[in-house]
Amino acid sequence: MPQRATGGTGRQVAIVVACVVVVAGFLAVAAERHGFFDLKVYYGAMHHWLRDGGELYDHMKPFSQYGFTYPPFAAFVMSPMALLPWHLAIVVSVKLAVVTSALLLWWLVDPVSRREGWTRWFAFALAVCLVAAYEPMRETVNFGQVNTVLLFLVAADLLWLVAAGSPVPQRWRRFAGVGIGLATAIKLTPGIFIVYLLVTRRFRAAFTAAATATVATLFAAAFAPDASREFWTQALWNTDRVGALDFVSNQSLRGVVARIDPLHPSTVAWLALVLVTVLWWAWRCRRAVAAGDEATGLALTGVVGCLVSPVTWVHHLVWLLPALILLVDNGLAAPARSRRRRALLGFAVVGYLVLISRFVWIWRNEDAANLPGFLGSNAYVWISIGLLLVLPVRQLDRSAAWPAPAAGRAITSR
Repeated sequence: MPQRATGGTGRQVAIVVACVVVVAGFLAVAAERHGFFDLKVYYGAMHHWLRDGGELYDHMKPFSQYGFTYPPFAAFVMSPMALLPWHLAIVVSVKLAVVTSALLLWWLVDPVSRREGWTRWFAFALAVCLVAAYEPMRETVNFGQVNTVLLFLVAADLLWLVAAGSPVPQRWRRFAGVGIGLATAIKLTPGIFIVYLLVTRRFRAAFTAAATATVATLFAAAFAPDASREFWTQALWNTDRVGALDFVSNQSLRGVVARIDPLHPSTVAWLALVLVTVLWWAWRCRRAVAAGDEATGLALTGVVGCLVSPVTWVHHLVWLLPALILLVDNGLAAPARSRRRRALLGFAVVGYLVLISRFVWIWRNEDAANLPGFLGSNAYVWISIGLLLVLPVRQLDRSAAWPAPAAGRAITSR
């Protein structure tokens, strides 16, 4: 924000400190304490596999039905956990989440702050506070999940290597797709970004991403042939390992259909919804890339990945962060006091407030088949659909210095 509007550095520091105190109080009251549940699954699996000589996918966290569900390459990446004491593993997990989230925020928020003439460190600090309160982010940290690392790999790839006008030297840009490929080898769901590259006709980057994922997978197969065989032939297809599809935390289109009829969820209805969603997404992504707006392509693909995945737990919705930030970006770029500005910023505020509220958990043990339950238990899905429908595509100046929204230029949305 302009320094003149916030009364100088001293007042800005005071505002940031006040925000930190408010967010810390909010987290103390609202945040669930998951005790790094998923990290315990990874940690236990690594010890069972590498130190005790057991089979990777046979391990289950004690007193639960949950075991290691990621591909063998993810196990290779996580294998150093077998050497770490538990509390150091927690420290590493939290630091990775914080650093990758901070870098992503800087990439997306700094161009906005420069365009608007805000004090950059101040805008970034406020953004960090807001994201810390975001339920999917705090769930990711409290579970010890890997979502922010995957989002970082994909965003680094698209915003720095794939994007037109990136300042990265050409000799490095030939590796465009490597980040997406590595993310896909660690967890299959980022593979939607390979489809994104194909839909937007970046065939070389798509080939690089697919080849990277394949090489990483084959490397894992050589490193752990038994685990690889079990994952690709058995564990991948065992949906009981990830939980019930109708559980309220599953904020995907599959979860919506499953909550209508938990005993007999319609696969046909789900596939029809997925088809319509993917067609709309493909059309919008091609428009975004034609306009030079790679960030919106990233955001739309993150949203559609959450919608079409059979299982999208609340912590997976960190993939909505780029879309929410760009919604604010577009709102601020609209003319002052215009209806468009009010609509975009209003949607961003309402969406954010719902996504920090744990609203869907009201229906955790309630009937979600009636109208109030149907609307409330799927609230995060409705926000995802709204973002996919209305997030504007920006016409960016490709000849200007990258990133395009930065230097005070006008951005036209369409």
